[in-house]
Amino acid sequence: MTVIVGLVYKNRVHLGADAAGVSGLQLTVRADRKAFRTGPYVMGFTSSYRMGQLLRYAFQPPHPTGDLHGFMVTTWINDLRTCLKDGGWARRDSEQEQAGTFLVGIQGRLFSVWDDYQVAEHADGYAAVGCGDELALGALHATAHLGMGPRARLTAALAAADHHSAGVTGPYTYASTPKY
Repeated sequence: MTVIVGLVYKNRVHLGADAAGVSGLQLTVRADRKAFRTGPYVMGFTSSYRMGQLLRYAFQPPHPTGDLHGFMVTTWINDLRTCLKDGGWARRDSEQEQAGTFLVGIQGRLFSVWDDYQVAEHADGYAAVGCGDELALGALHATAHLGMGPRARLTAALAAADHHSAGVTGPYTYASTPKY
């Protein structure tokens, strides 16, 4: 339960995340961030704090080469799978390997990685994942042409999800890729 929002603005990727840790009806406000920068990458996770900890502290994302989308769905995902397996997070269900869901930004492009390791790039230039994703997407769409800066748009999306979803709560944290 959570919401991670991302958008591309002036060739940078900006992410915002809530602080909810949810188990059943129990809500814990977590101090460890769901959105962070790792080298030239920015990432924001849902699904599991363990997966997020591996993404932040154990995963050494490779330097992008060639076609970025092709690189993400092959080299990058293969390195990620190895990290998650080594960290005890990747799981198998009916002989299919699964992980969790998160956003990744690199070189001014925003991707979603889904639990089946599918990599999606968003034509709208924004995305959201987690239980509050539809609420946040509505806010991102509604603010697209209002001239708001990226932090203000991310905050509006997080606040909409926070207001309408029991699985989302502040405080919010933000992370951005370096200028590309």
